[in-house]
Amino acid sequence: MYYRRAGSKLSNLYLLRVNPYQPSSSIPRIHRVIYDEMETQFQFSQISMRNSFLSRAFCSGNKRTTEWTEQNIVYLDETGDVIFSGKGGVRSVEPGVDDHVMVGGLKKTFSNDSAITKIVEIVKRWKWGPEMETQLDKLYFVPNMSHINQAVKEIGDTDASLSLFRWAKRQSWYSPMDEMYSSLFDRLNQSRDYEGLQSLFDEMVRDKKDDDPNDEISSFTAYNRVIQHLAKAEKLEVSFCCFKKIQDSGCKIDTQTYNSLITLFLTKGLPYKAFEIYEMMEEAKCSLDVATYGLMIPSLAKSGRLDAAFKLFQVMKEKGFRPSCSIFSSLIDSMGKAGRLDMSMKVYMEMQGFGLRPASATYVSLIESFVKAGKLETALKLWDEMKKSGFRPNYGLYTMITESHAKSGKLETAMSVFSDMEKAGFLPTPSTYSCLLEMNASSGQVDSAMKLYTSMTKAGLRPGLSTYTSLLTVLANKKLVDVAAKILLEMKAVGFAVDISASDVLMIYIKDGAVDLALRWLRFMGSSGIRTNNFIIRQLFESCMKNGMYESAKPLLDTYVNASAKVDLILYTSILAHLIRCQDEQNERHLMSILSSTNHKAHSFMCGLFTGPEQRKKPVLSFVREFFQEIDFELEEGAARYFVNVLLNYLVLMGQINRARCVWKVSYENKLLPKAIVFDQHIAWSLDVRSLSVGAALIAVVHTLHRFRKRMLYYGVVPRRIKLVTGPTLKIVIAQVLSSVESPFEVSKVVLRAPGDSVLEWFKKPIVQQFLLNEIPSRSDILMHKLNMLFPSSAPEIRSLSPPKPLVMVKDM
Repeated sequence: MYYRRAGSKLSNLYLLRVNPYQPSSSIPRIHRVIYDEMETQFQFSQISMRNSFLSRAFCSGNKRTTEWTEQNIVYLDETGDVIFSGKGGVRSVEPGVDDHVMVGGLKKTFSNDSAITKIVEIVKRWKWGPEMETQLDKLYFVPNMSHINQAVKEIGDTDASLSLFRWAKRQSWYSPMDEMYSSLFDRLNQSRDYEGLQSLFDEMVRDKKDDDPNDEISSFTAYNRVIQHLAKAEKLEVSFCCFKKIQDSGCKIDTQTYNSLITLFLTKGLPYKAFEIYEMMEEAKCSLDVATYGLMIPSLAKSGRLDAAFKLFQVMKEKGFRPSCSIFSSLIDSMGKAGRLDMSMKVYMEMQGFGLRPASATYVSLIESFVKAGKLETALKLWDEMKKSGFRPNYGLYTMITESHAKSGKLETAMSVFSDMEKAGFLPTPSTYSCLLEMNASSGQVDSAMKLYTSMTKAGLRPGLSTYTSLLTVLANKKLVDVAAKILLEMKAVGFAVDISASDVLMIYIKDGAVDLALRWLRFMGSSGIRTNNFIIRQLFESCMKNGMYESAKPLLDTYVNASAKVDLILYTSILAHLIRCQDEQNERHLMSILSSTNHKAHSFMCGLFTGPEQRKKPVLSFVREFFQEIDFELEEGAARYFVNVLLNYLVLMGQINRARCVWKVSYENKLLPKAIVFDQHIAWSLDVRSLSVGAALIAVVHTLHRFRKRMLYYGVVPRRIKLVTGPTLKIVIAQVLSSVESPFEVSKVVLRAPGDSVLEWFKKPIVQQFLLNEIPSRSDILMHKLNMLFPSSAPEIRSLSPPKPLVMVKDM
């Protein structure tokens, strides 16, 4: 029996002599072995004579022969399946001439599958090169583009597929085919040969330019396939370059390609380029699909273009598309962060209307937006809805709700959420503990603050500096010195610098007037090696002075001076003021000791002022002028004015009127009181003592009236009136002093007034002369004046009637 091989995969037909007793099941295997041997050794149009059993079966060479045999001939295809069986003739065919096989007297054409299979076998065997092309050129049928396209799909090797494609391009029957390009692009993409992909793309573009512009290649989808592959491979520059090429060539770009480019630019963090692609998409009037909306709406919202995002959202719904959860969530999140809470809430309600369940992140975003806006009630409602929906609030949300309510003063709600947070298994952050602790401390809830502090330390968390400060502050306000000392030592143990915190606690005690607690805290600081600054030492010293604790004040001043701190004139004057008010002899000794400890130059001046001229070796007025010359009035004018007021009080109290008048005169010369005395020609003379102390006001009145007397008696200038502006406080004191010498001044609300003529007559009285020249009269002087007025004959010669010596004579003397 002969088995005859037939089909489009062979350029000739072969007869195989097989043992008739051989089982038919083994025929395909034997056939394949002989076929492979024949394919290796012979050309398609010739059959070697080496295989004797084949040469006897049919004619070889270019000579056509026809034989008839009575034996059965079985025609097999490549796989060994039987095509035809029966008696008949056998002859060879020539490639490119015959496209059929003779089965007896019947012509049977080759099938497309057989042709494709033959092409695939050749390409798979030879891969590439001249040998493969020679074999393809000798095919006994003329292929078409559908054969090549299908063969490209079946060939697994990328290089072999490209070799077949380039061979086909050189054939006269070649025509561009979109599906074939797509297959090649897919194959190159699978092998990640992006350079080859770009090269083939450029080749395809060149082919289009060479062909007729109206060619069907302009509608190829393979262009889009290239851009999609490059975009998915994140080849940014290459994909965009290819996009511009096909856009310039007028090819139609599909929605999926636009989407892939938009996705690429968004992935690369270039949203503005994605928006440009979207604008190009609109200009090309390309329809938007769900994926496009899903890309653009969140991107526009996140970039802050909320109006454009919401408008596109409305268009999407009008076109019948159903927005996804991600679109709703992005709008809710962006609207909330931008402060458009009403719009965000509207989108949230619309999302629920679509039957979509908000994600946990959506709830978190909404709650955060309302919390940051201070709308805690709405935030709590959303919080409850989130838990009812089965979502478990996360760590950050618990922290935010707790801290926001704590900072807004809603401590009960904050503590409740904080308790839920602990029950949920979340360990609160140090900031949460600190926030709650600080708010409890600021509201004065010591017990709650201490419980939180204890819980925080037991959890192994380290309180921050602000937490320690808040806790120490509330403990100081509650006068819990021992507990505050314990917390301060713990703070020091964990490595914080405690000097400032300890000083702050000390200042709290000082401001509250708790001087005993302040001194106790200062002793604790000293024993713990904690130092404070000189400013606080001075504040505590002044507090001790105000409370009459002079024994405790003396060591504080020594500490202050030993720390190289300078005792200024104000501090010295304040101590002197305490001495003036002191009525206890023991306290006076302490105060004198404190004054001596200041080492201020004013104390040396005070000591020299009360000594005699023999020890000073200069008159009082010169001594006072010398002291005031050492004062920098630009920097210490206020302090010098304060010192003059207190010093004059002290000198009047000590009965040192002449010394006091010298101090007043020098202070007036140095313009410490520039507007105290006003000479308004012949109209009015005035003295303003409202800003002076009692002693300074008395000395000013006496000294100034003495000046007025000299002007009136020497120059003969008498003003219409004289005013003493005293104010409501000093009015009574000055009026009483002047009334003792029968002054003509009338007392009003804040001023003592008198006509100039009346004052002139008053100046001529002996007691007034004594009053103005010497000192404030005593009771005996007043009594003697009254006797002289009752009994004028016994009065001594009136000295006041004699005019004073001219000033020129005094200067000459």
